[in-house]
Amino acid sequence: MTLDALNRLSEADATAAFTQCCAAQRWVERMVFDRPFENLDEMLEISDRVWEECDVDDYLEAFEGHPRIGDVESLAKKYANTKGWAGGEQKGVEGAETSVIQRLANGNKAYEEKFGHIFIVCATGKSASEMLALLEARMNNDPEHEIAVAAEEQNKITRIRLKKLLV
Repeated sequence: MTLDALNRLSEADATAAFTQCCAAQRWVERMVFDRPFENLDEMLEISDRVWEECDVDDYLEAFEGHPRIGDVESLAKKYANTKGWAGGEQKGVEGAETSVIQRLANGNKAYEEKFGHIFIVCATGKSASEMLALLEARMNNDPEHEIAVAAEEQNKITRIRLKKLLV
């Protein structure tokens, strides 16, 4: 869709479009309200500003809009509205060695137990081994630091998805 088309969407349709980019409702509501956007750069700047105004509850809500890294079944069932994008973002998991996939699955479980939310990483362009290394390194973070890191990763994902929205 073009930027002009996005700017002209009804509130309900714009809500649906922005929810594909980020599941945090406060962020979505603000993006819908802050239209019209002059250009992509302005939209991304506003998105960044809105995200900076969000809090931990918003971050956790956004994280709920993601499947676990490598969880293809989850993509198909729970996340049907973003499965194409999330699947492409996680393309690095395809063809990975079984041992790496298993370590990712085990690491995701341990991460969730420690931090109370799924592991969020901007997976675009990363191999399964790279994502595993990031997961294992971030296990050493304290919860307060990790939520900030995960929120930064979420913002990267959101920016990529906003760009995809305007294809």
